Amino acid sequence: MKKLSAHDRFALWLLMIFVVIWIALAIDPWFRSDWLLENVIVFFAVPALMLMHRHMPLSKISYSLIFVFLCLHQVGAHYTYAMVPYDQWFDALTGQGLNERLGWERNHYDRLIHLFYGLLITYPMREIVLRVSRVQGFWAYLLPVLVVISTSTLFELLEWGAVIVFGGDLGVAYLGTQGDVWDAQKDMLLAAIGAVTTTLLVLSINYTLDRNFAQEWIESLRVKRRKPLGEVAVAEMLAEKHRSKTNG
Repeated sequence: MKKLSAHDRFALWLLMIFVVIWIALAIDPWFRSDWLLENVIVFFAVPALMLMHRHMPLSKISYSLIFVFLCLHQVGAHYTYAMVPYDQWFDALTGQGLNERLGWERNHYDRLIHLFYGLLITYPMREIVLRVSRVQGFWAYLLPVLVVISTSTLFELLEWGAVIVFGGDLGVAYLGTQGDVWDAQKDMLLAAIGAVTTTLLVLSINYTLDRNFAQEWIESLRVKRRKPLGEVAVAEMLAEKHRSKTNG
């Protein structure tokens, strides 16, 4: 049997710890149907990460960030996002609820998770983008942010679809707007703020440590093809196809 590397053992330990947390929070959730809907992301994400690890293992930093996000998500799935009792927890620790202290009038756990989605998932997404594509410089920072924002938007659309399909109490629990008509827009904004924050942090580290930072940044913005695409590119492909047929 092949001995596991230190990196493999680290990933395996995170997986086992997450499974224990997942089982604990799967016991008697507040709203079982909503728990099942919320866990769809886990049922797809964890096997995908395990499969990816065989061909493209991520860094320990990326695995740790994903692990933290999934654990926070499981807390929301257990209690139902709009009813996570963080205010009671804070009151037990400090003698005053967090909502009262900050003047909040709603449960903001869902907002927190959207912010943390941007903060925690942007770096793993950047690592994947850099390792499967040739982007560099400016585009290596912009593209992961856009992916995180677009997937956050997609999730809001899926929530809307779930409400249409399931309706009733399940739809309301899953959507979790708590009466805020701008809930989806605020969630997407928080994910974007988190993504930009992480990207600026990574950019500052690379600017400080990477001697090729400026050169890569300039090169990424240099025009690589002066001719326009669109109809010009189509004409070139048709001409190449015609030459191939003629020579063949």
